Amino acid sequence: MRATRRLTATSTSLALAVAGLIIGTGSAAHAQSCSQAYLPLPDPTCQPGAYHPDLTQSTIDSTICVSGWTSTVRPSSSYTNALKVTQIAEYGYSDTSTADYEEDHFVPLELGGAPKSALNLWPEPRYGDTTASNKDTVENKLKKYVCNGTVTLNAARSAIAEDWTTALSSLGLS
Repeated sequence: MRATRRLTATSTSLALAVAGLIIGTGSAAHAQSCSQAYLPLPDPTCQPGAYHPDLTQSTIDSTICVSGWTSTVRPSSSYTNALKVTQIAEYGYSDTSTADYEEDHFVPLELGGAPKSALNLWPEPRYGDTTASNKDTVENKLKKYVCNGTVTLNAARSAIAEDWTTALSSLGLS
């Protein structure tokens, strides 16, 4: 009897947590099956990317080009970890260990990606030839080029959203 109550309470808590996540992230229409066929990119129907609404070329000197700015907009790990669990299931990953994924911003915070949008966050595998850490290197280089005026914010955003693995070369950068 006690085990049944515990199981019922756990199941109810899990259902409420998932419902809260869907309501809290605005991803009810997003709760679907996402394809792994696009890896190392997210499925564009699930995560097309999203931008911070107040971040533009004219605001970069007071936002992304300020050291430490991303920490002021980065969502909490409790938020991203809950979303990661949901999205790992949506992608149907056989490996469900959350430690093997980075809940990554498709359009990075360094380029003014939307911090909490489920359309911009996805569980990027930490394993394989093109990993989350490889993408981090590209993001940091693009931020540097945007901040030093080599490339515009919109050009960098477009390149990384098109394909982060070719973003630098598509802009003639290395």
